[in-house]
Amino acid sequence: MNEDSSQPTAQNSGPSPEELAARGDSRSQRPTNEAFRAFIAADWDETVPDTQRREVADHTPARHDALVRAVPGTRMVLPAGVFKVRSNDTDYPFRPDTAFAYYSGLGTDEEPDSVLVVEPSADDPERGEATYFFRPRAGFDTTEFYADARYGELWVGRRPTLEETEQRLGISCRHIDTLRDHLAKDVGDQLSLVVMPGVDQGVEEMVQEIRAQNGLPGGEEETGEFDRLAEVASEQRLVKDSYEISQMRKAVAATIAGFTDVVRHLPDAVAHARGERVIEGVFQRTARGDGNGVGYDTIAAAGDHACTLHWIRNDGPVREGELVLIDAGVEVDSLYTADITRTLPVDGTFTDVQRRVYSAVLEAADAVFAVARPGLRFRDLHATAMEVIAGHLEQWGLLPGTAAESLSPEGQFHRRWMVHGTSHHLGMDVHDCAKARRDMYLDAELVPGMVFTIEPGLYFKAADRKVPEELRGIGVRIEDDVLVTEDGVENLSAALPRDPDEIEAWMASLLTGDAEAGGTTLGG
Repeated sequence: MNEDSSQPTAQNSGPSPEELAARGDSRSQRPTNEAFRAFIAADWDETVPDTQRREVADHTPARHDALVRAVPGTRMVLPAGVFKVRSNDTDYPFRPDTAFAYYSGLGTDEEPDSVLVVEPSADDPERGEATYFFRPRAGFDTTEFYADARYGELWVGRRPTLEETEQRLGISCRHIDTLRDHLAKDVGDQLSLVVMPGVDQGVEEMVQEIRAQNGLPGGEEETGEFDRLAEVASEQRLVKDSYEISQMRKAVAATIAGFTDVVRHLPDAVAHARGERVIEGVFQRTARGDGNGVGYDTIAAAGDHACTLHWIRNDGPVREGELVLIDAGVEVDSLYTADITRTLPVDGTFTDVQRRVYSAVLEAADAVFAVARPGLRFRDLHATAMEVIAGHLEQWGLLPGTAAESLSPEGQFHRRWMVHGTSHHLGMDVHDCAKARRDMYLDAELVPGMVFTIEPGLYFKAADRKVPEELRGIGVRIEDDVLVTEDGVENLSAALPRDPDEIEAWMASLLTGDAEAGGTTLGG
């Protein structure tokens, strides 16, 4: 080249962002003439489908009331979120923000780019008033119908009208184009204005502009107000209502069905070079068939991979004679997810060493079940499990001192082989209510309606020279989903075998095709 191409010129200054965006249309050829537009708009069945009020609509008003009492005098903006790019012009499947779903009653992939607003009622500031803003269905005579890949009915399916959505949710609905005017009304004089942070940058910037225009503070004070909304939304999900508990039961039942299907396909996993992915795929089939999908990336960890706590690559073999740790949960359409772990002998029978480690972990889990009840502090669940774990490690000669010494704050040597916590709250997020304050979570007392996991484990990595060779490469976790009742706890996932003898009998029944032989009744 004769010219220095590094210097910008009129010829090589590069395309504008608008030009780049338009290039996505290069692969599409859409007719634009009036005759075509008239032809494609004609002769469509305009029957409106039956619109039933959703069960959750009976519960969302109480959630709105609780929200305005916790954040008084404030208009709260809860975006659903936006599509996230996976690659070039393809997006990840859309999943709405948890707070939006909780307060709106929407689930599955409903509804990108929409916004729920909750504010005090003009008649009673202790009552919440919700308004839902979204882009409703366009007419057959619009270019959106056939030419808009994001909203067009021929591209993404039929969209609901404002009236249909109001009937389903019991919430007043408006076009998204009216959102800004609604947000600005009475702000500064009568109401503060906050937005759930980190969900939709465009909506967040809109709220910040309106606040600045109406004399509300910015900077750290603004950030604090936004973070307070996130905190409250987490804390209000700590205790589940009856609808949420029913959805958790549904998620657990679907997850148990997924585990059952996985066991039936273990021979396929053994036969495949990447058998962990066979397990992942089998469970995914149940999750998509019976629910919205998986609630988190499935862990299908065979052999030493089970000692990597968040092993989600799932590209290893599954070998007979080893254990496979499966940590998986179905997220149902309402977005509530289960979170269950079982560690299974690949060939259906535990070795003596595997059974010894498994039984120690089961004893720790059972100890937690024995003490869990209303009034116990959440942190005590973990402490109880650690007493059992440390005791076994002392018996096996793995600790540098006694179990009591290890359990002291100055010790904690047992945590080398179990670095994670024993319990976390569970609901719409697999690690639910994560932004709640410490005194509302870790330091809080258990109350009826809480749902959490009990999941002790022991992990002896193949490279760990502090343990005998026979233990190396063995990782065990047992995880169940637990509902706090008035006088104790209910193991929601109890139908999935966890005792080693029951596991062996259950697996034998599934691998031989005799479902009755195992003697275990499964939900599903």
